[in-house]
Amino acid sequence: MRKSAIMVFVLVLFSASMAFAVPEENCGCGLGSMILEGQDGLISQLAATVTNGISGNQTFGITTGTLGCEKADSIVMNEKVNIFVAENMDNLAIDIASGQGETLDALADIAEVSSEKRAELYASLQNNFDDIYFSANVTNEDVSSKVINIIAQI
Repeated sequence: MRKSAIMVFVLVLFSASMAFAVPEENCGCGLGSMILEGQDGLISQLAATVTNGISGNQTFGITTGTLGCEKADSIVMNEKVNIFVAENMDNLAIDIASGQGETLDALADIAEVSSEKRAELYASLQNNFDDIYFSANVTNEDVSSKVINIIAQI
């Protein structure tokens, strides 16, 4: 008799939870969320969350901007700055040293620095020239890292 009461209670609880609507955004992005898109029930949300967690695809989606996930803006900006610096090391050094120039303008565009903040950025880069280009053998990764840190402070 006691087992029957417990089974009925679990069945009622399970049925009620299936009818209860849960906002879709609760389980985040990922493959599970895409497969069960549009289903707002608790069970479907739990299934999507478990699928996302077990397969580890949510991390991949966030990193790459796929599977319904958005790539973090700072990651995208950092990648663009890294590529730009690698392709423009010498011209960037000249412009940073002088505190002005087309290469700095292009860098500010890529980093989406507002026109009001550009003078501050250029001055900060110029003031930190010796730290950014600390040796003749400095790598573009070193320069990018220092430039990105300065941009983040503006």
